[in-house]
Amino acid sequence: MSGHVVQAQSIGAVHFHPEPPPTPHQIRRPRRTFVNREGELAALVAALGRLDDGEPAIVAFTGLGGVGKTELISQFVARHRAHFPHGDLYADLAAFRHLGGVDLSEILAGFLRAFKAEVPVMLAERAARFRTVTTGKRVLVFLDNVEHASEVRTLLPSDGLVVVAGRRRLPGLVLDGAEVRRLDPLSTSAGTELVRRWLGPDRGTDRELCELVELCDGLPLALNAVGFQLVGHGELEVDQIVAELSDADRRLASLSNEEGAIGQMLDQVYGRLSPEARALYHLVGTNPGPFVSAELAEASGVERVRDGLTELRAAHLLDEVEDTAPGQRFRAHDLVRLHARGRARELPERIGLLARIVAYYRGEAALADSLVLGKRFRLQEPVEAAWPGFATKPEALEWLRAERANLRETVRAAAEQGWHGEVWRLCESLWALYHSGKHYGDWIETHRLGVESAQWDGRPGAVIRMRNQLARAYYELKDFPRATEQLALASEQLPLVAEPRLSGVLYETNGLVRLAEGRPDEAVELFRLALEDNRSDPHGVVVQSYNLAQALTAAGRVAEALTVLDEATALAEETEDDPMLMRLPLVRARAHRALGDLDLAVRHADESARRARDLGQRAKEAEAFTLLAALAEELGDAELAERARVRLGELKEAN
Repeated sequence: MSGHVVQAQSIGAVHFHPEPPPTPHQIRRPRRTFVNREGELAALVAALGRLDDGEPAIVAFTGLGGVGKTELISQFVARHRAHFPHGDLYADLAAFRHLGGVDLSEILAGFLRAFKAEVPVMLAERAARFRTVTTGKRVLVFLDNVEHASEVRTLLPSDGLVVVAGRRRLPGLVLDGAEVRRLDPLSTSAGTELVRRWLGPDRGTDRELCELVELCDGLPLALNAVGFQLVGHGELEVDQIVAELSDADRRLASLSNEEGAIGQMLDQVYGRLSPEARALYHLVGTNPGPFVSAELAEASGVERVRDGLTELRAAHLLDEVEDTAPGQRFRAHDLVRLHARGRARELPERIGLLARIVAYYRGEAALADSLVLGKRFRLQEPVEAAWPGFATKPEALEWLRAERANLRETVRAAAEQGWHGEVWRLCESLWALYHSGKHYGDWIETHRLGVESAQWDGRPGAVIRMRNQLARAYYELKDFPRATEQLALASEQLPLVAEPRLSGVLYETNGLVRLAEGRPDEAVELFRLALEDNRSDPHGVVVQSYNLAQALTAAGRVAEALTVLDEATALAEETEDDPMLMRLPLVRARAHRALGDLDLAVRHADESARRARDLGQRAKEAEAFTLLAALAEELGDAELAERARVRLGELKEAN
């Protein structure tokens, strides 16, 4: 528990000394090279004046890709961060965009987690909660790569400054009181000043630098690429770069004519990359997701990865992702990534590279799933990866969380290629992520693809598994009709399989639906059937006993529930089933609460919380502390209530 002193093992004797939670600062640090944006900075400073008058403010900047919108905001925040004591939030909508739509719900979830706030399930509830959380706060929200005014409206806080950046004109925001300004390319004099800062006074004539700026259309992204070439290759003269850029035959196929200067410049930079940097650039262009890591590059066959990363970062072609996830991840500007895709499409070995990327993510996800969830029933074969795995269960779960966008896009890419076995196997492994993180949009989309792939792969057992995991998403969203529909479709495959545990998982999910609908007696019978189908699997026996005990408790048959729990706990201890040894005490705590044995209930809820913390299972730990908070209220124990409240706040911050 970071930031606290633990004085004893049991919660009854643990004293937390809470520290003020960190203020979110999500907007990246500015670069050193910045010129000629005084008018735009003045507009943002004027917006600060409106905040002082108690009014929220919206300022939108539109312009070409690579014109410097993101850098402008980074410079402003660095100079005026003191005006936002409650922090700054950042969302790149391009990272959440698919098939023309943006996952606004997940963006709001990230904002709420930054404020350690509760994250409701539905989009409208999240938007309302975000407005509540930001009431009276001086916060800056930066929304990058916006395409439509409607995307902004859903993400507006109640108070603070909202800065919007996009390539399209956004006249609709004027109706929301926004000031909409066009950010033009750098003037010739400003661009010349920028390049001169890199080169010094003696390299290149003023005429050559002016011509260079004009050929780059005054776009900072293109000029940064120029600077990398000239600074990194001392023998390269400015007039040589000018001559190359003047060649009308330079290929611009990957970018639109509007952004052709960037395409030309990136073609030049690409041509001078070292072999290892070029191979890494191909990986950026081939990887389905937005992030790359050294481990992904090594697993994909890129050599001298660290040298390649250093070179691409020096050229401003990659930026490190600033977040709290373990390890380093890097991301390219979307125009750079588009250019990289164009270069990668020309590779004869592109499909082979993509296959290695998919294999890496499927293998790592399978290793993470096996470590996080232990001995659960799986259809796919055990993975023996050629790259390092994970040292601990929490580390494996953190990797899944950090790579969520890459994992989702990898499922999509594998489905597009018709690699059906990879799709359903990867989806099966994502259970460890989705069941603990509740990313319902990703969960439902990937598993719909998983169902189709399992059907194409001719694997009825996999169809059952995919439909069951999809049904669990609908069940948790309380969409019981859709959950029941998926279970019925899955049941149609049962005559085609011999594995009894597959019918067991359907009995289990049907039982959970009945229990949630307030029909515990029906749930008891379904869980008994699931238990019988799992007799050959010790872990399955423990899981279904856990479910059965929940249903018996809900039906008022608490003594029976405790007997079932005693047997399940003994089996879990014998088989060292740590995930279930975490869950069983929570059901036991609820059973003792039903009997009025509140002290025993506290003890068992405490045990569940401790085990969940050891395993990095934040959702289960939060469930245990939520129960402890309720028990504290019933006992009138103010100290216990405060300790539970503090820990729940920490868990919300961590999510």
